[in-house]
Amino acid sequence: MATTNDLKNGMVLNLDGQLWSVVEFQHVKPGKGGAFVRTKLKHVLSGKVVDKTFNAGTKVETATVDRREMTFLYKDGTDFVFMDSDTYDQIHVSGATVGDAANYMLENTTAMVATHEGAPLYVELPASVELVIQHTDPGLQGDRATGGTKPATLETGAEIQVPLFVNTGDKVKVDTRDGRYLGRVNN
Repeated sequence: MATTNDLKNGMVLNLDGQLWSVVEFQHVKPGKGGAFVRTKLKHVLSGKVVDKTFNAGTKVETATVDRREMTFLYKDGTDFVFMDSDTYDQIHVSGATVGDAANYMLENTTAMVATHEGAPLYVELPASVELVIQHTDPGLQGDRATGGTKPATLETGAEIQVPLFVNTGDKVKVDTRDGRYLGRVNN
């Protein structure tokens, strides 16, 4: 338990059984009436952001979220198996929890896995990853109608848009948040 006076960015609160991460907060002391705390909270699982106001000094339940660096080992059915780099413990994370991160993960990729009471909450990848283009059609000279991009399939099976000069076998840098092409990587 903590009070709203103890809030910090990144702190995880347990409100009615739901886990919310504090994105930002502001203590407000109006001229009349009691002080209050205005917060912006992000739902840990869905990513939905809401504004919530608490009276100053209100008790809130905090949740301990354990964030550990883990290595993705292999896929087991719909589950992804991660291994803790320190303890070598293995944890199964459902495909639904991994979400879009699966598009940018190869075996032995290091990721941040957040758990609460042993249950995996989410998987966080680095901001960008380097992957090899498994297949893309050759760009046609003079084909600029599409803004100079074409679809390409990554070695993970995900499809992204790349510039026309990128070829099959090229290693590219990809933004893990939205799948944007960030550039070619020289081998």
